[in-house]
Amino acid sequence: MATILDGKKTSAEIREELKQQIGILREKGVIPGITGILVGEDPGSASYIRLKEKVANELGISTEMLRLAENTTESELIKEIDRLNSDSKVHGIFIQLPLPGHINENQALNAVLPDKDVDGFHPTNVGKAWLGQKAFLPATPSGIYEILIRYGYNDFKGKNTVIVNVDNLVGKPLASIFVQGNIGANVTLCNPSTPNLSDYTRRADIVVVAVDKPKFITADMVKEGVIAIDFGANYIEDPIDKKTKLVGDLDFDAIKEKAEAITPVPGGIGPMTVTMLLLNTVTAAKLVAGLA
Repeated sequence: MATILDGKKTSAEIREELKQQIGILREKGVIPGITGILVGEDPGSASYIRLKEKVANELGISTEMLRLAENTTESELIKEIDRLNSDSKVHGIFIQLPLPGHINENQALNAVLPDKDVDGFHPTNVGKAWLGQKAFLPATPSGIYEILIRYGYNDFKGKNTVIVNVDNLVGKPLASIFVQGNIGANVTLCNPSTPNLSDYTRRADIVVVAVDKPKFITADMVKEGVIAIDFGANYIEDPIDKKTKLVGDLDFDAIKEKAEAITPVPGGIGPMTVTMLLLNTVTAAKLVAGLA
């Protein structure tokens, strides 16, 4: 039976550590500050930004969430970002994605100063990450790596790591972590539409999936002793009680019988994402205070 990698438990541990670090910063007159920008009224984005605000406040991080109208122009958004870049009380800035179609996402993300880019999307941070230099990394891959380390899975040398996702949020930045010389994993990035995908996943010591398709990875697609990481989010109807429930991309019940370790959905990587964003914010404040 697999070890369940509990994201709620791990996240709570990290948040307690952050409270201590924030206390030290406050003693030095530095209050970590984060500002999020939401353009439009996408319900999912609005809910997620409220969660980030709630957790930040609980930790003692100063928060400001800018909620801009759907018709906000790109130049107006950039002007707000420039204002926040110049505000010494703001250590971290994130732009809640997706943005409305009339705004160039790359232009907006590139406008955030790299030192305040706690989402890790600025090209400077992306480039430094691939080069193995200190940089802010996106919250999801950081959370995946952190939960593995905290559960004692820290020997990645020569391990075959297959990531079924090639986007800028999960796949690419996670690969940039695992390929570094001090970690030394063998990394394969796979598109979900890859023919004979199981030829890759069956060889994996670690398999990561984020495609938002329920039971996309089944038990026959993984080997005994795999470490299985799931960042899928799918709402399906339970056939028994007819209630809607959240499930991931792994066939969890079947794979947990073969796996060495597995993340559940919900309660796995999801809780880690907000925590790692705020960890980046505290790190940004520590850099300003000369403590990192």
